Amino acid sequence: MSASQVTTIPGSSESTASLASQGYVRGYVVVILTMHLLALTALTPYLFVWWGLVLVWVGNFVFGSLGINLGYHRMLTHGAVRFPRPLERLWVLLGVCSLEGSPLWWVCTHRMHHQHSDDEEDPHSPNRSFFWGHMGWIYTHDPRRHSLDIYARYVPDLLSDRFLRWLHRGNHWVIVWLVHVLILAGLSIIVAAVLTSEPSAFTQLSLQLFMWGVVVRTVYVWHITWLVNSAAHRWGYRSYPTNDQSRNNWFVALLTNGEGWHNNHHATPRACAQGHKWWEIDVTFSFVRLLELLGLAWDVAPVRIPNHLRPASATMTTSTNLPSNNCD
Repeated sequence: MSASQVTTIPGSSESTASLASQGYVRGYVVVILTMHLLALTALTPYLFVWWGLVLVWVGNFVFGSLGINLGYHRMLTHGAVRFPRPLERLWVLLGVCSLEGSPLWWVCTHRMHHQHSDDEEDPHSPNRSFFWGHMGWIYTHDPRRHSLDIYARYVPDLLSDRFLRWLHRGNHWVIVWLVHVLILAGLSIIVAAVLTSEPSAFTQLSLQLFMWGVVVRTVYVWHITWLVNSAAHRWGYRSYPTNDQSRNNWFVALLTNGEGWHNNHHATPRACAQGHKWWEIDVTFSFVRLLELLGLAWDVAPVRIPNHLRPASATMTTSTNLPSNNCD
């Protein structure tokens, strides 16, 4: 697909009604509440283990950084990098396993956000309230995100992909998520069986592995992803005078392996690197550079700041001053 196909977002002529009066999506409410309640049980003495934090950390990189950050966001939404088809499919499947919606739904919502960032038609601006920007918008009915016309406007480049269409239609992505849950449940049982033969210890260890590796990890990835929409539009510093409230938030960047450099991202959405200074660490992009060195990634979009957003002292070059590990 061409860069213009990815970055150009058609305008919307519809005026959107207040979403606050449109009710909730019952299924989303049930899933969100259930997952949070289950995650809280991991803090009980029976299920809490310190090594569970390691499972969450590893799971965040695999399913959050590679699936959501790289697959859903930088690859699909912005076309910032290309991979061999098997890797592209893998990143998408890992994103599905984070239970954040189908790829088409996620990309459509995010492109709407970039077009209407922090104005009335932004799907999740924290200008309404922090909670709305963080998670309230997810379970509130928004007819735009269920309209074929809107999908045709915002994700025309992806609608031609049969795999992405299959995941979206009939909510097949949910089936994929359930399969991944069953696989990890099976792995939890196998690992527990290898490590202990005592029945009560086996049951406890199986549940601990599953709760921290699936449930807690999923809720954690949810919230750090949502923090990009909420906290990174409220607190932090601005390197570029974009027409929104995006901020570079080091805490969110640390949690998300690079997505918290949000003002940088809004200044140049298609750039693969989101850290523009040497100390703005972007682990997700570092992984892309490693794949690029191995010949497994190409067409990595460089950082090009529009002239009107550059500091007055900046030289008129095609890129800002970037660390050696960024695109140029």
